[in-house]
This record gives sequence, structure tokens and C-alpha cells, in this order.
Amino acid sequence: IFVSMTEFLSLEIKKSIKEALEPLPEKEKLVVSLYYYDELTMKDIGGILGITESRVCQLHSQTMSRLKVRLMRYGAAS
Repeated sequence: IFVSMTEFLSLEIKKSIKEALEPLPEKEKLVVSLYYYDELTMKDIGGILGITESRVCQLHSQTMSRLKVRLMRYGAAS
């Protein structure tokens, strides 16, 4: 099967993100999933999780920082 370089890189990026998400706490994974995959607002996510919109923003920022570090490490290791 022929796979273009663009498709290959896209698959590698998705794989890297999935691996970086795996060790995160469940609540952080849920925030990422609801925000990016389900496209819910921070307010809606807060309602689902029973936390404030402000806390959702904090969790999101914390998660993005963790992912950035993990993905940078992954890139350096590759």
C-alpha cells in the first residue's frame, strides 16, 4: 500500500499525541476530548464535570503544557 509523506506524517503526529495523552489523569483526558473532539465550550464542559468554567480553563492550560513537554521529548527522541 502506498502512503504519501503527508499521510505518513499525519499518522505519526496522531500516534505521538495519543501516546502523550495516555498517562494523563482521566479528567484531563476528558477535557481534551470534549473540547477538541466534541467541540464543546469550556462552560459546557464545566457543566458536565460539575466544575467551574475557570477550573476547566485551568485544567486545559495545564494539560496543554504537559502535552507540549511530552511531545517535545518525543520529537527529540525520534
